[in-house]
Amino acid sequence: MNEKEKVREPLFHLVKRDAMPWHTAWLIRLGSIVAALIVSGILTMVLVHENPFSVYATMIDGALGTTRRIWNLAQSIAMLLCVSIAVTPAFKMRFWNIGAEGQVLIGGLATAACMIILGDKIPNTLLILVMIIASILGGAIWAVIPAVFKAKFYTNETLFTLMMNYVAIQLVSYFAILWESPKGSGIIGIINQNSRAGWLPVIGGQEYFLNILIVLALTVLMYIYLKYSKHGYELAVVGESENTARYIGINVKKVIIRTMLLSGAVCGIAGFLLVSGTSHTITSATADNRGFTAIMVAWLAKFNPLYMIVTSFILCFLERGANEISTVFGLNHSFSDIITGIILFFIIGSEFFINYQIKLLGKHKEEK
Repeated sequence: MNEKEKVREPLFHLVKRDAMPWHTAWLIRLGSIVAALIVSGILTMVLVHENPFSVYATMIDGALGTTRRIWNLAQSIAMLLCVSIAVTPAFKMRFWNIGAEGQVLIGGLATAACMIILGDKIPNTLLILVMIIASILGGAIWAVIPAVFKAKFYTNETLFTLMMNYVAIQLVSYFAILWESPKGSGIIGIINQNSRAGWLPVIGGQEYFLNILIVLALTVLMYIYLKYSKHGYELAVVGESENTARYIGINVKKVIIRTMLLSGAVCGIAGFLLVSGTSHTITSATADNRGFTAIMVAWLAKFNPLYMIVTSFILCFLERGANEISTVFGLNHSFSDIITGIILFFIIGSEFFINYQIKLLGKHKEEK
């Protein structure tokens, strides 16, 4: 060619990073939180004319200001963490289990049924054991139904598990009317309030302490299962490539069903803890959207159960703090949600810089 052609290059392009040291990644996340607080502070001064430092201090006080608030926060973290570790095996296998909400409700419903039907008929220790088994079976069955259809008929697990949530909500609503107390109230009320049959025991004077210990034990066990067990290796291989898994002799259908049984079982335990160890009743709102929030927790922690403790803390802290600033400053609750949203946006955005780097290029180059 006799002419010179100018080929315009982009100013930059994205390059996927190699594995970043964990401490560097967490420094980036910490920096994103600081940046979010600065942006939120500016908006606070401009929109509502409040001192941002007072707002942040109120958030801290709302979450950690008293011993009771600390224990309530720890309970919220534990319950969110429990559901988060439940969905993690399925997500690592690239099975998008959006049905944790329903699985938790079914586990809680099974627990409530045992408390109502067997509450005064068998010793409390045996009753709690039966409740645990029933909740595990309930959650596991609710999770394995879409797993079987996925393994056998290649159905879309996202839609299937999502629809199962609505079925679970309606089942709980039906039994709430069936077991309503007092009659005509439309709610079950506190189950076995006088006898406390089926209630988890109080340890150390703190009613949520046993819940927290159980969830911490489950978190460690899930970490060991995913990182060091043969089953954990197999589900990771299936998540990377089903064809590769089949080539090396892994039974993909078996892994899908087995993993969802585990995921549903842990969700069932979360339902058990919410009913037996927390509210002592069951409603359609018992899961409180934890099944959906857990997706964010698991993703931010890169499906590492130990890191999920930190991400669960951040989300629960923000929720408690946002409620407090709405109350103290008399602000529209939407404003506190704006602050929470900004902080979450920056935290999620930091994952981009952890996984990718920006390479600057020349404006253009000439080719003959």
